[in-house]
Amino acid sequence: METASHPNAQTPPHRPNAHPDLQEAIRRRAEEIYIRNGRIPGRDLENWAQAEKEILRQSDERPARRTAVVVTVNGVKYVGEYDAASCGGYTPGELGAGARVPVRFEGDKMFVKRPNGQELETTIVNRMRG
Repeated sequence: METASHPNAQTPPHRPNAHPDLQEAIRRRAEEIYIRNGRIPGRDLENWAQAEKEILRQSDERPARRTAVVVTVNGVKYVGEYDAASCGGYTPGELGAGARVPVRFEGDKMFVKRPNGQELETTIVNRMRG
């Protein structure tokens, strides 16, 4: 996984009362945004603010809210929704943008292997040619 490393990189704001896991989820999401947007230098604070907004919004929502992961397999992007209340502690950004992860399919289910060895069970809600 790559991070912004250029001479004009700005340090993202530190949230002194933020739980370390929350801070890490925000960092990972900011990195995903940086990569998705073409690794453009000088947007560290903008990326961080967007990531913080997204992660905090997710953490403030009801546990029953369904969230999604996107995995590309053989040129097809699969969007798999999962129930945040029964995801075994999965946090958005845990897999990292562009990371290679084992995936298996069973009907309309997609199982994504997490770094801790557990599987994240999702329901496939969309398939798109990449």
